[in-house]
Amino acid sequence: MNKAVSIAFSSMLLGAVASGLVIGSGSAQSEEPFKADLDKLRESLTKYQDVYTAVREGYFSTVGCVYYNGEKMEGHMEYPKGAMGIHFINTALIGPTPDPMRPPILIYEPSGKELRLVAVEWFVPLATGVKKRPELFGQQFQGPMEGHVPLLPLDFTHWDLHAWLFKENPLGVFAPTNPDVKCDGYDFSLLEHPTKLVPEPQ
Repeated sequence: MNKAVSIAFSSMLLGAVASGLVIGSGSAQSEEPFKADLDKLRESLTKYQDVYTAVREGYFSTVGCVYYNGEKMEGHMEYPKGAMGIHFINTALIGPTPDPMRPPILIYEPSGKELRLVAVEWFVPLATGVKKRPELFGQQFQGPMEGHVPLLPLDFTHWDLHAWLFKENPLGVFAPTNPDVKCDGYDFSLLEHPTKLVPEPQ
């Protein structure tokens, strides 16, 4: 992870800005071709169902519970109506080559006074110098796109990929949003608008 990326994320986390990462445009996908790999990943992440374990191991909350109303905007990512949840980021795991067994983002859904692990996300900033669209589990990453305001500056362009490993998603395992995830009643619910797409690096 280069110095510029590290500084940007450190500033983001210290600022504790209420928002959420991610977006994507993708149809429902099946996990069947990679079921064994995803089952292995799911098992390795089970310990993070305890959110305090996640924090102790370097995952820090972005506070906001992100959801989308299904709005469509030309030249922007397309997010089906639904939520992503609250993102916990481990900046030490972010780099140009995503590790399938070590997702840098854990996603939680508020449930009363608790947080429940529902998904994970891989995040690859263009600032790392990567030129080729990343891919994991047969799925191409979504984007590239601008940063998610107010969490990230607009010029923090990136690719990302979600995997709903701990809560079934009727839109598919790798869809960016989940209509069954709710931010209702959470003090830091954050309605986000579709993020603008940017040209792929040459």
